[in-house]
Amino acid sequence: MKADVNSLLVAGTTSDAGKSVLAAALCRWLARRGARVAPFKAQNMSNNSVVTASGGEIGRAQAVQAMAAGVEPDVRFNPVLLKPGSDRSSQVVVLGRVAGEATALSYRERKAELLRTVTGTLSELRSEYDYVICEGAGSPAEINLRAHDIANMGLARAADLPVLVVGDIDRGGVFAQLFGTLALLDPADQALVSGFVINKFRGEPDLLAPGLTDLRKLTGRRVHGVLPWSEELWLDAEDSLSYVADGVVGRPAPPVGEQWLRVAVPRLPRISNATDVEALAAEPGVSVRFVTEPSRVADADLVVLPGSKSTVADLGWLRETGLARAVLEHAASGAPVLGICGGFQMLGERIVDHVESGAEVEGLGLLDMEIEFDTTKTLGNPVGTALGRPVAGYEIHHGRVRRPPEVEPLVLLPDGGGEGALHGSVAGTHWHGLFENDEFRRDFLGRAAELAGRTGFRGSRNISFAELRRTQLELLGDMVEHNLDTDALLRLLDHGAPSGLPSVAVGAASS
Repeated sequence: MKADVNSLLVAGTTSDAGKSVLAAALCRWLARRGARVAPFKAQNMSNNSVVTASGGEIGRAQAVQAMAAGVEPDVRFNPVLLKPGSDRSSQVVVLGRVAGEATALSYRERKAELLRTVTGTLSELRSEYDYVICEGAGSPAEINLRAHDIANMGLARAADLPVLVVGDIDRGGVFAQLFGTLALLDPADQALVSGFVINKFRGEPDLLAPGLTDLRKLTGRRVHGVLPWSEELWLDAEDSLSYVADGVVGRPAPPVGEQWLRVAVPRLPRISNATDVEALAAEPGVSVRFVTEPSRVADADLVVLPGSKSTVADLGWLRETGLARAVLEHAASGAPVLGICGGFQMLGERIVDHVESGAEVEGLGLLDMEIEFDTTKTLGNPVGTALGRPVAGYEIHHGRVRRPPEVEPLVLLPDGGGEGALHGSVAGTHWHGLFENDEFRRDFLGRAAELAGRTGFRGSRNISFAELRRTQLELLGDMVEHNLDTDALLRLLDHGAPSGLPSVAVGAASS
């Protein structure tokens, strides 16, 4: 192992500018060159997470970046994970384990300690891997947060990382985003900003060229490439904000049979692991839509209640919006309903939660069971069988079944026990990732279509979700090779930020 391993930080002008995608793409590109590469995000704020083989919890984006790199997910790839439970507080996960709750102000008091954890972890990875591709959080130009930053320029300064800033041209104003981000940094931070990448470009490259030239004149920094818009990239979104309410997930292929199967997924305010339904959207003839109003449920064949970081609060939102009544009417008609994790907990008679909400509430009453929250979080990667098919998934939840339903379990465990429930048209499970099991997914959709009276729906036998994900990862690697100046990227990785980069007019006070 090399002791002088180099890294770079991918920062973004905004959230969802393309940091996660570019970091994954760089991981894939380097891995295809034969390098041993690791992803790293010092601090992630997301309710989309996975469980590593060691039983720790990290952001889903870092798990996907690990797949791109061809390595197993590791808690060190995301040493600090913040899981928002409300607008003002988050659960803090450090190196895979829950380390209490924090508000924005109380979290700031922990930053010095967490910076030591973050930099120490990054140092370990740099000694073990050929390259480490770091991803920032939000924007590096959040001047109100800079003094205590551990994820963007605070990390870059502490670890002497060259920084690439990526901007999303599809939002408009990308040149102002890139220039303004640089201008708001103090000179010491600016010295590490080594260039730009433009994301999601669609149009005539010649029309963009003058802007690239002018940006270089204004900042003294090159645009290292322009990534094109791709309709094919839609899996494994980093942030649940990427899922637009009343928007269709993915790129639905035409049905194999004569009818579509329509899936409605309530877009809960604190939705977690929203990516569970992406595998459904990969099937031809399956239209998956996140919904926020009752009529969309009335039009659906299958309703999936997704995970939630705050089950009681999101159940209250379902009732306030009228979606709860719509789900009950849907189930009463004999049409299928599936609850996943928090959604499963909502299906019971009662929820006793003295951990997240401090409340006891009535559930939807579709399954004869009770849920009680435990202070210890359940984390695991279980295996079993469902609908007679072998399945694997992962668990991340505080809620435990206090009074199990006396019905068939959805999943049969190797020890002969059961998990979840299957009762008529209503099913539920604590397991995430079940739909990534191809045979189970197809059988479940066939059963759902039958219950919904969609006799003209036919499932496909040709879709491998793992292969679809692999294809998208390869596409990311191709995008780097074909559209970015890879020689310049290697120089940054091997030699760090160029010396003598000019400063532009500074709008922020020195940190």
